[in-house]
Amino acid sequence: MNDSFWGAHRPGPAYGEAEGAQARYAPSAPPMPHHPGGPVPGPVPDGPSGARPSPAGATAVTATAPPPAGQRPPSRRIRAGRDLGAAIGVGVGLGALVIASLFVLKAVFVAVVAVAVGIGLWELSSRFSERKGIRIPLVPSLVGGTVMLLAGYVQGAGAAWAATAFTVLAVLVGRMARPPENYLKDVTAGVFAVFYVPFLATFVVLMLAADDGPWRVLVFILLTVVSDTGAYAVGYRFGKRKLAPRISPGKTRAGLVGAVLFAMAAGALAMQFLIDGGRWWQGLLLGLAVAATATLGDLGESMIKRDLGIKDMGTLLPGHGGIMDRLDSLLPTAPVVWLLLVVFVGPG
Repeated sequence: MNDSFWGAHRPGPAYGEAEGAQARYAPSAPPMPHHPGGPVPGPVPDGPSGARPSPAGATAVTATAPPPAGQRPPSRRIRAGRDLGAAIGVGVGLGALVIASLFVLKAVFVAVVAVAVGIGLWELSSRFSERKGIRIPLVPSLVGGTVMLLAGYVQGAGAAWAATAFTVLAVLVGRMARPPENYLKDVTAGVFAVFYVPFLATFVVLMLAADDGPWRVLVFILLTVVSDTGAYAVGYRFGKRKLAPRISPGKTRAGLVGAVLFAMAAGALAMQFLIDGGRWWQGLLLGLAVAATATLGDLGESMIKRDLGIKDMGTLLPGHGGIMDRLDSLLPTAPVVWLLLVVFVGPG
């Protein structure tokens, strides 16, 4: 998620730093020296408007006229720079796609996940290359990531993890087609990308493979979205103290509290009514875990973007950024939800 979803008013364009105050200049001009035999200098002439001219380099201070009677003064709130209408429209469209693919045919949802993973890998590879000169072996990552997802859905966790190992080997070998300069840097970033995107996404298809898989995936997505919504709503209304100002200036401690409360409440309801054999108290623990991992995932991607010097990973989704800007809280949450559901109600 982006900083604008955590409710803190952005105080300025550069990581939340306040603008420096403008210094006032001294109103009187320095005394002019007296020249013997010359005329005594008179008063400094006024400008055309009758105001004494400012010394060189001084910043003039002008008074702001009050607004006309009955008219509100202009708002000083700084907007987050997002198209709210586009963001809502894209969010609704993505939600409809997910719901339809989940409950119509599982294989279609697996394909949706594979496409999202592929685009996410491409965004990471593009940003690393543009900003750091790091060239991830993209083809082995894309092919291996797809195999990891299919193996997890068809054969289970063991097959997915074996496919992950072979994908890492493919990244190491695939980079050998280029000169050895920067080999270590490129393959390190490639292995990171494999674990960050397709490996974590594998836990989503592992949830889907259960008999009640669509409901498990729905609960996973629902709690993550509710956590982000709670962070935004509470942070916007009460957020003052920053959570991690050096990493993500828009996030507040109040927003974190809102994320936890909203996710725990939604988790209790979801486990009680949507998951067979689930209990409300399990949902409280599940919601707490989701709020924690979603927040950490958001902060983690913010660290990556700060290091790269970018605001968004891409521009594919109007009002949201790129695919990775939507997956940042979902990806690290997936293995935690998968594990807790297995512990609470079994593998399904």
